[in-house]
Amino acid sequence: MNIQTLPPVSGSELSSAPQIQALISFLEHDPQPAIVLDPEYNILAANTSYQRQFATADKPFIGHKCYRISHHFDVPCDRAGEHCPMKKAFEKRGPDRVLHIHHTPRGPEHVDVELRPIIDERHQVIAYVERMAVVRSASARPSAEGLVGSSPAFNEALSALQRVAPSMLPVLLQGESGTGKELFARAVHESSDRANGPFVVVDCSGLTETLFESELFGHEKGSFTGANTRKHGLVETARGGTLFLDEIGDVPLAMQVKLLRLIESGTFRRVGGLETLHADFRLVAATHKPLREMINDGRFRPDLYYRISAFPIHLPALRERVDDIPLLVNSILQRGAAARRRVTVSLAAMKRLQAYGWPGNVRELRNVLDRALLFCDDGVIRPEHLPPDLSSEAPVRPMFGHSSMPHVKSDDDLLRKAVAAFQGTRRELAAHLGMSERTLYRRLKVLGLE
Repeated sequence: MNIQTLPPVSGSELSSAPQIQALISFLEHDPQPAIVLDPEYNILAANTSYQRQFATADKPFIGHKCYRISHHFDVPCDRAGEHCPMKKAFEKRGPDRVLHIHHTPRGPEHVDVELRPIIDERHQVIAYVERMAVVRSASARPSAEGLVGSSPAFNEALSALQRVAPSMLPVLLQGESGTGKELFARAVHESSDRANGPFVVVDCSGLTETLFESELFGHEKGSFTGANTRKHGLVETARGGTLFLDEIGDVPLAMQVKLLRLIESGTFRRVGGLETLHADFRLVAATHKPLREMINDGRFRPDLYYRISAFPIHLPALRERVDDIPLLVNSILQRGAAARRRVTVSLAAMKRLQAYGWPGNVRELRNVLDRALLFCDDGVIRPEHLPPDLSSEAPVRPMFGHSSMPHVKSDDDLLRKAVAAFQGTRRELAAHLGMSERTLYRRLKVLGLE
């Protein structure tokens, strides 16, 4: 048996308790990475799957605090701006699940964590089992493809995605244009049981009622002028997979009735056909439009809205995830034509990118970088290579979100003064400064204020 455990001579009574030893033996046969923790956050044991995916030979972990190994924190997660599953599991006397970013041999990765308390006959929590699964649908490091991010706003959306993906619930992705709705929809598909089936995109914008019906349901030969052959619609093409209705707010009102019937009954007919066909798809829809407002003025059917919005997910705008901009920039520079040359971004240019409001979100960021690539002959993107809208004369948001705060010579000075003057909790301070509590903790640690 390859499981690693804390030896009894360590002083931990829990590691030698018969029930804990039985649990450890059981976990060794679990294909999912798992560790056993005591109530003081110490790692008592780890199964072989954990050792293969998360451990390195030169960095011992048995007997060490879980938050030091997984996060490189000096304090438990809840004191470092993170959700702590151990705290919640203790309070609930039941399992708690959270999406964290762990340090692994491959670098930072999104990890789906489930923590279960082990309760003795006196109803006391004597240990915890933590089971982990690496999230493959997103990257916390620069990546040439797929979803990229590590900010709290991004992680919240990704966590919701991980929750709903294994189910068959319809998903409604809501966010501004350019926030990556198709990437999120594809991630839902690839994280589901239908990942081996087709992922079919229906662009609902710009389609007339007749064309929309033909595209979605297909048509029979001779059903209208130009229909020279039978055509299978996108609903049929999506059989066994996922149907993604992009910009569903643009679906004509008359077609919304037929779309509702398709979703409710699971049946449809081709244009000009009499045969009733059965659909087999998982529905994901997306829009940047305010569907509730459209319901009030009669542009969107309320019954259709409630059918497609069983699980709504808010996709954050780029201004809500400023900490992700360097990560996104490095990822974009690994894609397309930029990948053929080595390009970096100067610190001054990066600060300007982070100060801009990005009304066009990630799509606009990509366009700005594509333009800058044409000017950076030496492979370094500098402020002068950015569009005029991002120039030093352009209005920028204050670093901490409050223009009333006094100007000081550096961000570090600003933070020191804010900490000295602020009366309240660290969470309240983070909200006041316009940053996440985790980011604040890390800044304070670097400055020696933690």
